[in-house]
Amino acid sequence: MQKDASPPMPSETEVNKYLERWDSLENNSLQEKALDKLFFSLSPHNTAIDDILIKASCLNDFYSTNVFSIFAVAKHILSIKDFDKRLNAGELSLVSEIANVPNLGRTFYSFSSKYCSHHRPLLFPIFDSYVEKTLFFFTHKKSIHHLSEVSKNEFGKHIRNYNTFVDLIFAFRTAYGLEKYSIKEIDKYLWLLGKEYFPKKYEKKIAK
Repeated sequence: MQKDASPPMPSETEVNKYLERWDSLENNSLQEKALDKLFFSLSPHNTAIDDILIKASCLNDFYSTNVFSIFAVAKHILSIKDFDKRLNAGELSLVSEIANVPNLGRTFYSFSSKYCSHHRPLLFPIFDSYVEKTLFFFTHKKSIHHLSEVSKNEFGKHIRNYNTFVDLIFAFRTAYGLEKYSIKEIDKYLWLLGKEYFPKKYEKKIAK
């Protein structure tokens, strides 16, 4: 059911509440545990097509990222020069490079942020439509960023530039006094809050 009330303002109490909720959701916690095992232990590198394929397939299945040609995406990732070196260095431009797969006619922004984040969760925050809606709400509640003054449509366009999105995530964390939480923890909080207060079925789905 769609909530009538606005989401509560961010605070340590609120973040802790949603992080505890995340841990209590068996589906979420076990999927994350499986992905951590895959990305950190079984296939941490991106130099073989089979490793990339299995990681991309699992991400697409678990998170419904709507990648309709996993093999094309995997080949594209394999073709990116110095991928692992750039990933380890936290080079944000990797997200847009992964997202723009030649000849597929669309971008895979949410998927690409998730692919990088699951390798380096402290360096690459995840973009998702729930996170977008939550950030829009709190950015306009408090003037924390130059995007605080833009319309909803313009906001969506701006944060599809990954550098701008990352900058906004850090600005949000600082503005609301949440520096003690990792980027991964902020991800979880924003996503669960957005899913609860801004369900997709009540709004036109924002393309990833």
